[in-house]
Amino acid sequence: MVKNKAINESAYISELAIHGIQEKKGNDIVRLDLRNIFSSVSDYFVICHADSSTQVRAIAGSVEDEIYKATGQEPWRKEGLEYSEWILLDYIDVVIHVFRTDKREYYGVEDLWGDAEIKNYRSA
Repeated sequence: MVKNKAINESAYISELAIHGIQEKKGNDIVRLDLRNIFSSVSDYFVICHADSSTQVRAIAGSVEDEIYKATGQEPWRKEGLEYSEWILLDYIDVVIHVFRTDKREYYGVEDLWGDAEIKNYRSA
């Protein structure tokens, strides 16, 4: 039963992250469901991009705000704030990747997890 609670919580956090991204007009939002992949590092990856470093920072801030307001959780780890080309927000079971457009194309994170179930979302 505890596992279901954790999975439901991770799905909820991923949805909050998507809402935070949509609030700041993030582009090409996808959620990778990694739960059925043996070597996965978390339950979900949420990925998006923006055209400027300023928007990348704004999206990351919006995601943090949405998750904190709803759950009181801060990210376990944050990376990439200095240059804002690829900001990673790690909530253990959910990892949010906010890329600048050119960096998303370069790193191709979705391609690394080709076995994941992918769900696309529209920007708000």
